[in-house]
Amino acid sequence: MISRFRYLIAGILFFCVSTGALSQTRPIPDDVQRGWLRHIQETLLSVDNTRVQMAPGGIIRNEQNLIVVPASLPVEGALAEVQLDASGQLVRAWLLTPGEAARPWPRR
Repeated sequence: MISRFRYLIAGILFFCVSTGALSQTRPIPDDVQRGWLRHIQETLLSVDNTRVQMAPGGIIRNEQNLIVVPASLPVEGALAEVQLDASGQLVRAWLLTPGEAARPWPRR
């Protein structure tokens, strides 16, 4: 009886995790700017038609919060929140989900 109960609990947890029922909002910092992110070539990107070089160690996260390479961005680009360093290079970027894109901007 106990082993059946364990399998039931494990199944429910697997279902919740795989469907995103336990997902949390992503911790995107407040010092970001929102814009249309597009890949140009190699580590050269465009944010709202302004060319931006990706910083060494820069990270782009997709809508599922997985790290992706710049070349895997959609050809037409994607709405993102980006964080630039002092020299204007892209340090981190988050491609926005529809729910995140619907948030008021700028965040306060």
